[in-house]
Amino acid sequence: MLTKVKAVLSKADTSNEGKFISHLGNELIKWLELEKTLSEDFFKENDFETLRAHNKSLYLELLEENYKNSYANPDYAVSIFGPDKGKFITGLYTDFRNCIQKAYKHDTNGLGSYVSLYEEISDKLSSGSLDELVEIYRSFKLSRLHSEFTNQVKTQSDPVKSFATQVISSSDLTDLRYLFKFGLYITDNEIKTAEFLSTYDSDELKKLMVMTAKAYVKGFETDGKDVTLRNNVQIKYNVGQERMIQVLIEAFKDENLTGFYGGLISTPANKQYQYDHRFDDGIYLNETFAEKNIQTVSKVLEEQKDITYDYSGIMYFDKFGETPFSPASKSSSIQYSDVQNKLSQEMRNKNRSKSDEYYKGTETSFCIIAFPVPEIGQNFEEIYADTCKINQLSSEEYLPIQQHIIDALDKSDYVHIKGIQGNETDIKVMHKKLSSPEKESNYYNCGADVNIPVGEVFTSPVLKGTNGMLHLDVVFLDELKYVDLKLTFQDGYVKDYSCKNFASEEENKKYIEENLLFPHKTLPLGEFAIGTNTLAYVIAEKYDIVDILPILIVEKMGPHFAIGDTCYTYAEDIDVYNPDGKCIVARDNEKSILRKEDLSKAYTNVHTDITLPYDSIGHITGMTESGEKYEIIKNGRFVLAGTEKLNEPFN
Repeated sequence: MLTKVKAVLSKADTSNEGKFISHLGNELIKWLELEKTLSEDFFKENDFETLRAHNKSLYLELLEENYKNSYANPDYAVSIFGPDKGKFITGLYTDFRNCIQKAYKHDTNGLGSYVSLYEEISDKLSSGSLDELVEIYRSFKLSRLHSEFTNQVKTQSDPVKSFATQVISSSDLTDLRYLFKFGLYITDNEIKTAEFLSTYDSDELKKLMVMTAKAYVKGFETDGKDVTLRNNVQIKYNVGQERMIQVLIEAFKDENLTGFYGGLISTPANKQYQYDHRFDDGIYLNETFAEKNIQTVSKVLEEQKDITYDYSGIMYFDKFGETPFSPASKSSSIQYSDVQNKLSQEMRNKNRSKSDEYYKGTETSFCIIAFPVPEIGQNFEEIYADTCKINQLSSEEYLPIQQHIIDALDKSDYVHIKGIQGNETDIKVMHKKLSSPEKESNYYNCGADVNIPVGEVFTSPVLKGTNGMLHLDVVFLDELKYVDLKLTFQDGYVKDYSCKNFASEEENKKYIEENLLFPHKTLPLGEFAIGTNTLAYVIAEKYDIVDILPILIVEKMGPHFAIGDTCYTYAEDIDVYNPDGKCIVARDNEKSILRKEDLSKAYTNVHTDITLPYDSIGHITGMTESGEKYEIIKNGRFVLAGTEKLNEPFN
């Protein structure tokens, strides 16, 4: 492979295209040589700081100070090659950077395919048309579909084939050099987390992970699913948490489940880089590619059915504390056309539907928990300890309190939420009519099972008649900041929207369209919930970290509104019951019910939770058409009889 790359390099000229071919070729040589270098001896013979410097060198051009002059930066590529060719080159180059991971996984077949692509592209980059270049690249991506999706299924579903499992099983976790074996960018977040957990009280860690494993199992019990039907639990976690995950895997064994290291998360070298390349498949996405993708997913799932049929679900470790990110929107970045938007939606819907035949929603579940990263600041250890307190709050204590809220709301035709102290929220959320109130409920009584920590009741609103405005002074959604965000709903759909991130109204609307609504022009209100975890709110205020908490915790700290799909997406026909035995009937809305006619019209594949803090709430009141009122919260405090205990943390 090296010989082929060097042969191409020897022909490169001094044109802009030639300089790109030279740069890409030299990087490709580094990655090919990297694969040969990466052995156990490499990690034993080099000390920690040497390995850290080596790791940084792989991501050097993505760091903020270097990114402006990298082909991975769309602005840079477009400034040299023009808008059309520049977008192609920046997307292509970013794809080639996947060779780093292939080198660490010793995927020589994958590396070989990129060498062949390099040869083909180099021949046409100067002389060929853009259409020819795109077609070469599309053919390459089509040829990689089967192997890439097969690897994805094995990594996510097979304890034996998981790359992370292979690395950790051959490593000494007391020697932190193991962190560099994954090939991901490693920062102080990963290193200090590993150091912190290496000294963490083993009994406390075991107690926390036993609780987590039991919460995962409880999710099955709550939803009336048989946890014994499937065995393997994928654990998706943050690099540095390996000691914690080891303890969790042992706790899963006690529950007769096999937990394994699945997806890995590490601190990005540059979040702007990730943002710039969100839609790079727009280079080659067309009807032919979408059809082939759907066919390949179906074929691989059938080929790997022994693995997929034993997949129990995912245990996901979220993180928080990283510096908030406000992205720059670039015209140089690749964007979907309207046709591609539709194709992408159809492709995801069909693939999700096919996947559900193997990863059956009636037999699988999930659980999510979150912990801070050291980047959160000098109070990291204290925040970590308080987060553990929040995560271990008892469902048995909260569920009866939350039932009082549900009982009141179930008597209501709609709920009225109004802001206070400058917050302009004023919205009416409609409820489904209960035909048998003694047997049915609209709201789910949520304990600490699938979502840790405990603390919310939620429903799928009726869209028709759900009208009004939701207003947030400052909010972070998917790690992006929104200033003075206003969403106006008409019959359950976002009708108008604004924010004040930028100087012009046009820029602000574009920001919302590209990040909150995309790839749609509007979204329905898929969920309304009332969070009851006032302890989490008080602790967040104590450390002034509300803005950087994950939605997993924030959604428990006040009412929240999710735009997009309901919480029951693809599982609407599975009966769900509250602890009191009542069946949750508000599992569908006017959007999701369209699945019975046309699957492509039913789902948005979006679910973004937006939380209104307690101190912004004037009142939350259940209302009947005849004028009866059931006041839940007034002036930021719970006032409904039976919920008084929720106010204790405020004191």
